[in-house]
Amino acid sequence: MVTYQLLLGALGLLCGIGVAAGVFALVASLGMVPRMAGKTSVAAYVPALENGLIAGGIFGCVLAVFPELPFPVGTWFLGVYGLASGVFSGCLSVALAEVLNVFPVLFRRMGIKTGLEILITFFAFGKVAGGLVYFFCVAR
Repeated sequence: MVTYQLLLGALGLLCGIGVAAGVFALVASLGMVPRMAGKTSVAAYVPALENGLIAGGIFGCVLAVFPELPFPVGTWFLGVYGLASGVFSGCLSVALAEVLNVFPVLFRRMGIKTGLEILITFFAFGKVAGGLVYFFCVAR
């Protein structure tokens, strides 16, 4: 039984590391940090921005894994956290919208004349279905 629990713990840790690596690889491949540094004229601080992104990811993972961990902060922290989360989500969505321009080029090079609208529509349906499953089944 102890071996089984240790195996499940190791498997969960490895899967979490894999998901986190995938998220950070997505952020890195979209070029969010250099783009934001260029737009805000703080290009000299890119390593500090990347370290902050990694520290925020680790901090969020620790709070997600240990939800009962006492973390006494005031409402000001929740406001700052909400603002930072909103900025991150907005930047990620804009970066993904720029990446979606890959599909028309790919379809044109592959010679596909129809189907782009259907593909984008099913992407949207998948996102909506995933959100509904999460909010109504998982996050109860």
